[in-house]
Amino acid sequence: MNDFSIGVETRYVEGESDPGAQRFVFAYTITISNEGGVPAQLLNRHWVITDGNGEVKEVEGPGVVGKQPQIEPGQSFRYTSGCVLPTPVGTMHGEYEFRREDDSRFHVPIPAFSLVLPSMIH
Repeated sequence: MNDFSIGVETRYVEGESDPGAQRFVFAYTITISNEGGVPAQLLNRHWVITDGNGEVKEVEGPGVVGKQPQIEPGQSFRYTSGCVLPTPVGTMHGEYEFRREDDSRFHVPIPAFSLVLPSMIH
């Protein structure tokens, strides 16, 4: 019933990072696609961010990048945000909460993805 797919692209933001100060900045671009037949509005996000030391931080809040988009059938919503880690590697995963026009709600999982300094990829 929740026919949404999530695509993720990541990149290291070298110009905003300072490895000497344990500041590693990553950007991620998310594409949320409504592959079903019913429109739905993205209400909330919940992220679980784990750094390379195993420290976990959770982030919850309304919408994404200040928006709560209505995504029509066959349409996608794309946005870019960022994450600052104290380590050159980490992971993120979570979920979005959506509301249908009949006011029913459902969650769409955001699959885990890696944030990795390019020089660490073999």
